[in-house]
Amino acid sequence: MSDTMLLDCTLRDGGYVNDWKFGHDNLVSIFERLVDANLDIIEIGFLDERRPFDINRSIMPDTDSVARIYGRLDRKQAMIVGMIDYGKCSVEHISPCKESFLDGIRVIFKKHLREQAFAFCRELKTLGYKVFAQLVSVTSYDDEEMMDVVRLANEVRPYAVSMVDTYGLMHQNNLLHYFHLLDKYLEREIGLGYHAHNNFQMGYANCIAMLSNRVERRMIVDGSIYGMGKSAGNVPIELVAMYMNNSLGKQYHISQILEAVDANISQFYRPATWGYNMFYYIAASNDCHPEYVAYLMNKRTLSIKSVNEILGRLEGEKRLLYDERYIERRYVEYQKNEVNDTKDRERLGLALREKDILLVGPGVTVRTQRKQIDDYIGAYNPIVISINYVPEGIEPDYIFLSNAKRYVQLATRLSQEKYVLIATSNVTGTNADAFDYVLNFSALMDPEARIVDNSLVMLLKALLSLGCTRATLAGFDGYSDEASNYYNVEMEYDFAKNMAEYLNEYTDTFLAGIHGKMEITFLTETRYHN
Repeated sequence: MSDTMLLDCTLRDGGYVNDWKFGHDNLVSIFERLVDANLDIIEIGFLDERRPFDINRSIMPDTDSVARIYGRLDRKQAMIVGMIDYGKCSVEHISPCKESFLDGIRVIFKKHLREQAFAFCRELKTLGYKVFAQLVSVTSYDDEEMMDVVRLANEVRPYAVSMVDTYGLMHQNNLLHYFHLLDKYLEREIGLGYHAHNNFQMGYANCIAMLSNRVERRMIVDGSIYGMGKSAGNVPIELVAMYMNNSLGKQYHISQILEAVDANISQFYRPATWGYNMFYYIAASNDCHPEYVAYLMNKRTLSIKSVNEILGRLEGEKRLLYDERYIERRYVEYQKNEVNDTKDRERLGLALREKDILLVGPGVTVRTQRKQIDDYIGAYNPIVISINYVPEGIEPDYIFLSNAKRYVQLATRLSQEKYVLIATSNVTGTNADAFDYVLNFSALMDPEARIVDNSLVMLLKALLSLGCTRATLAGFDGYSDEASNYYNVEMEYDFAKNMAEYLNEYTDTFLAGIHGKMEITFLTETRYHN
């Protein structure tokens, strides 16, 4: 019986979409989601000596650079590999495997370079790496040329030989022709892989066709998160993982892959540049109306795990008959996640009461009016609390987290840099130990509002309940129905522009209601009346 393995190539093949500039936090978050999904092999990017090191990009000049990006992360069970396009990274830039974060290297090459490429594979193998020989544009090989590949592979004994359908031309007949030819003549210790491109939308079907074979060798199929890749993209790895769980007894955690789609990959999909739609995938897998998925996702406060859990609570005919008030009730019920926060409130009150407090929001004025902020911090040395993000160049004393999706995006950085975290109970789930303070969501939300969980309002409510009587605000610019006014446009809520007037009026009303109980000063320009 074959050992079947699933390889993710998002950070390498997906980089064709964005010139490999995922951003460091995204690189880390994607890697960790893939590890937690229990994937067998993770390809972390290209090795290309022509490119300078950039901590935000998954294309690196040498193996030492890999550790500079990923070296502090826990790979757990995963095999970690990089890729070299033969001729673009010489062996001088490759450290021995025992000194590298990589376990293996995939070498991609065109057929006329196969002799030289296999010789290069031999050198990499001597350095201790598991080496994968990747046959570019496999459909261009005739049987005689493929037998020559077999000869070379049997001499070098790479970890695997992979059929790369570079232009997405394969159907099951020619895929299986190459598969059976290679399976018959390759030495049994050499694995057999398949890398799909989805030009004919055949990637998923072809993976199933290959995995349906029972052979006495290792089989490896590639995919990328949400199918991210140039032109038509790759086979979506979440689909292949689902098939392998159902048919081959694998235990891939698909919810982790979907978290990466939502938190890390979807930003590169707008405007759509490849593939299919995750809303419909989630709807189909939960037997519910797609509008329920859209409603929950558009809030941009929920992790995918939470979205799936809410959808799993839909009942009877309501599953397919969309009802906005019904899904809002399910959302609020889910978010409450009641905890006993008495001790955390007591501790936090002692730390914050009677102190100068500066709240830092995500508005663009954090950058454009930075001098006012820096001058204020220098003059008053306040306790700084940022909301749902880490502001660049400002060191927060606390971070207030009310948004589960933002927490997923920041989780690794927050744990590594040891920030003091105040989380509402909707964020914590079963991971309450990751937070220094946990406050009940239900006590801070506004069930009568159109947006029940306005983060600024929730934090001000919390501070009031702790006995704080004054706060200075920076970066709370108010909402706009025109250009984005966020420090980072990725933080903007999808609904904000359509509801800008309401959201500003709602916040103004709240601020007026606490006048006399709490002194609020805006340090930077704002659309709120103050």
